[in-house]
Amino acid sequence: MSPCTTIRRMTRLALLVALATSAPLAAAQNEAGRTGIDLIGVNLAGAEFAPQVTPGKHGKHYYYPAKQHLKYYADKGIRLIRFPFLWERVQHNLGEGLDGEQLSLLKRTLDFAMQHDQQVILDMHNYGRYQGQLIGSSEVPYAAYADVWRKLAERFKGHPALLGYDIMNEPHSTVGLWPGAAQAAVDAIREVDDQTLIFVEGERWASAYHWPLVNGNFLLRDPAERIVYEAHLYFDEDFSGKYLPGKSRNIDPMLGVERARPFVEWLKKHGQKGFLGEYGVPDDLPAASVAMDNLLGYLNDNCIPSAYWAAGPGWGKYKLAIEPRDRQDRPQMAILQKHLANDCTSFGPSPAPSAD
Repeated sequence: MSPCTTIRRMTRLALLVALATSAPLAAAQNEAGRTGIDLIGVNLAGAEFAPQVTPGKHGKHYYYPAKQHLKYYADKGIRLIRFPFLWERVQHNLGEGLDGEQLSLLKRTLDFAMQHDQQVILDMHNYGRYQGQLIGSSEVPYAAYADVWRKLAERFKGHPALLGYDIMNEPHSTVGLWPGAAQAAVDAIREVDDQTLIFVEGERWASAYHWPLVNGNFLLRDPAERIVYEAHLYFDEDFSGKYLPGKSRNIDPMLGVERARPFVEWLKKHGQKGFLGEYGVPDDLPAASVAMDNLLGYLNDNCIPSAYWAAGPGWGKYKLAIEPRDRQDRPQMAILQKHLANDCTSFGPSPAPSAD
C-alpha cells in the first residue's frame, strides 16, 4: 500500500468519524491539506432522464455514470456529488420490493465515488409525485412514500460514500401535502438509520428566493438532528433555469446573492443548516457567470455547500452542462475551482445573533 493510499484511507476514516459524532455536519482535514469541508459539488445527472419511459433501458433512456465520470471531478478537486434517480425505476409498484438492477447501479455509483474519496447525496428526482400523482393523495399515500425511503435507507446505510438522502427534488403545487410527506420520509428513514444526513427541499420548486414566503414554517422533527434544508436557484427571470432565448440576458452581478439571501436568512433565524442543491449558468452568458461567481463567494462566507447543475453523461450540447467536450473543460469549471478552498469546519450558516 502506497503512502498516498494510506493517507486517503485515514482521511476517509476521519471524515466518517466526524459525521458520526455529536457534530454531524462537520468534516475532517483532507489529503490535499485543506482544513475546510467540501463546499463545491456537482449534480451527476442522467439516471433520472426520460421519466416518461419507465423503467426504460439503461444506456438508451437513462444513464448511470462510468468510473471516469467521477474521476474527472475528483481530479478537479470536486468531491461532493448530488446524484438524481427516479422513484419509478427503483420501485415499479408502490409497496413492492426494489428493483435489483437499479440497486446495483446505485451501489456501483457509490462504490466509484468511494474509490475517489467522494461523498454522494442520493436524490429522488420526482417533484413530489409518483407516476404523476401527488404524494399524500389517495393514489400515493404517505405510507407508500415512507415505505420506499425505509427500504432505500436499509439498503444503503453505512456505505462509506453516502453523505445523505435528498428525499425529494423540487416539490411543487402540492396543495399543502408536502410537509406531511417530508415528515413521513424522515420518520421512516430514522427507523433504520439515525446517522445519515437527510436533505429536505421546500415547496415551489425549492426556490431559495421564495423560501420564506412558501416554506416559512417548514420545520421538521428529527430525533437525530441531522436535517439539512435544501434550496435551488437559477439566474433567469422566471427562476426556471431554462434561460429562454432573448430573455435574461442582462443579469445583475449580485442577482445570485439577492436570490439566495432570503433562504440563508431563514436558516439563520431558525438555527438550521443549509445546502444549495442546484444552480447553473449557460456557457454563452458571461453576465450569469459573474453572478454565479459572486453567489459562490456568498455561500462560502456562510459555509453553505452547493452543487452545480449539471454534470454527467448524456447531456450533448446542453449549455448548462459542465461535462467536458472534446476533452476540454467547460468555462463554468474554472469558477467552481476558484471556490474550492475554504476554512469552514461544518455546514452553515451560523444562527442569527440573539435579539437580547
